[in-house]
Amino acid sequence: MGLVGCLLGIIGFGIGVPIGLFIGFLLFIYKEPTDVKDPIMRPLHDLDTSSLLDILPEIPYWMKHPDYDRIDWLNKFISDMWPFLNKAISSVIRSMVEPIFTEYTGKFQIISIIFKSLSLGTIPPIIHGVKVVETNKNELAFEPVLRWAGNPDITLVASFLSLKITLQLLDVQICAAPRITLKPFVPTFPCFARITVSLMEKPQVDFGLKLLGADIMAIPGLYQYIQEMIRNQIASFYLWPQTLEIPILDGSVGATKKPVGILHVKVVRALKLLKMDLLGSSDPYVKLSLSGERLPAKKTSIKMRNLNPVWNEDFKLTVKDPQSQVLQLHVYDWEKVGSHDKLGMQVVPLRLLTPHETQEFSLDLVKNTNPNDPHNKKRRGQLVVQMTFNPFKEDNERFSGPLDRYASNENGVGRLPNHDGPICGAGLLSVLIQRAEDVEGKYHTNPYALIVFKGEKKKTKLIKKTRDPFWNEEFQFVLEEAPFKDMIHIEVMSKRPHFSLIRRRESLGHVDINLNDLALEFGLCHSSLYMQIFFCDTVTATQNRHFYCCKAPHWCCLLCRN
Repeated sequence: MGLVGCLLGIIGFGIGVPIGLFIGFLLFIYKEPTDVKDPIMRPLHDLDTSSLLDILPEIPYWMKHPDYDRIDWLNKFISDMWPFLNKAISSVIRSMVEPIFTEYTGKFQIISIIFKSLSLGTIPPIIHGVKVVETNKNELAFEPVLRWAGNPDITLVASFLSLKITLQLLDVQICAAPRITLKPFVPTFPCFARITVSLMEKPQVDFGLKLLGADIMAIPGLYQYIQEMIRNQIASFYLWPQTLEIPILDGSVGATKKPVGILHVKVVRALKLLKMDLLGSSDPYVKLSLSGERLPAKKTSIKMRNLNPVWNEDFKLTVKDPQSQVLQLHVYDWEKVGSHDKLGMQVVPLRLLTPHETQEFSLDLVKNTNPNDPHNKKRRGQLVVQMTFNPFKEDNERFSGPLDRYASNENGVGRLPNHDGPICGAGLLSVLIQRAEDVEGKYHTNPYALIVFKGEKKKTKLIKKTRDPFWNEEFQFVLEEAPFKDMIHIEVMSKRPHFSLIRRRESLGHVDINLNDLALEFGLCHSSLYMQIFFCDTVTATQNRHFYCCKAPHWCCLLCRN
């Protein structure tokens, strides 16, 4: 009996201790304390020295540091806008995180990961002060001190096998001092191209985390480990000199990036297109353009009553960011009356290309780029294109290998031999028309600029009733050789905004520029035209020239500056 009693005692101790610890843990988490009282609020002059030292970190920076400015107006603005900012920021977070969840769906027995709730709560962050950093660069840098003690409600539900695991984030507290830099300045609203953010010191982060309703941050040792791990991870990515860059104008304003090469596109043919006409046929044509460009899309010819058209037409497009830009191809059915019907579309990322190598793509047409749209399951035919990216000579070293070294050669993509003909000698002439001064017409002054080069005409927008128009518009001419023996004609015209048969247009002055000359005189009298012209070549040494027209009493001279 003694041996049996000893064994039973050991078994009871081994079972009772874990059960007791588990019950105590549940009581510790779920039992609400009854001795918590509201804090006593007293004026500062009634506090002793130790109490003042305790609250010193909570004093705003503008009180402790004279170079920090108080911005109560901004905090008031954030407070009033917070309900709308909450929804907008939550929507951005959802759109950024859900694709990451999709990548893990189907792996590690995970069926799905979804947001049950996503809200930043009702308490907005507070900016305790802002310091403006003086720099000599073309930028604006400032350092706000941000503190947020929020009540967010962020709940994730992960379906794992037959179980649903709920993870909830709450009671977030963040204290950070980032440096925010707006650069570079450009003459297009909002007047800066990107935002650069870096942390000047490790942020203070505190939060609660519940797993299946239990506060796992209450586990001894886990809280400090997670806190330090998060701080180190954030510091490794964003602590100065590491930065987070947010593009503002790079994707939508072409003038913020210099062209780096030319994309040659050959629209070969299409196969098995949809029948859109009453007679069981279609009149297809293709529109192609690069993402992030404001230039008009290029179009092929129209093939009447043909479901398997053959074009073999070549196009040249200027590339500014081959890592992010995509070629957009839209196939339409031409209609004599009314809008043209869309037969399908497809996109090709430029990062799939290898410089100076021609690749052929057989693309399955879809209705849109949404992979979850059921309409994309319908067969809409195929479009065959050939693409070659030729970087400019000064960018050859940057693009010496494949633009995407990890891109697979799949989905009907094949390589063709390199072209040895004129395709390798193409270049780009870029003309930036900035503004004009003191232009005046005899009957009306609604100026716009007309650029004529080798018979190709392009013009700026019309600005009504001004003698000093500001356009800041860029025009590009794709060429086969350096144009320094050619002339470019630029004329400032005025046009009546309404229909008129009498003196509808008149010339306010013009200039004929020989691109091989360094100084010229031209007949845009009593007025000035400011422009920039540069040429990038894919074979010869790159020539960059900036031409400025300077004002004189009766004539204007053209100066060249390297």
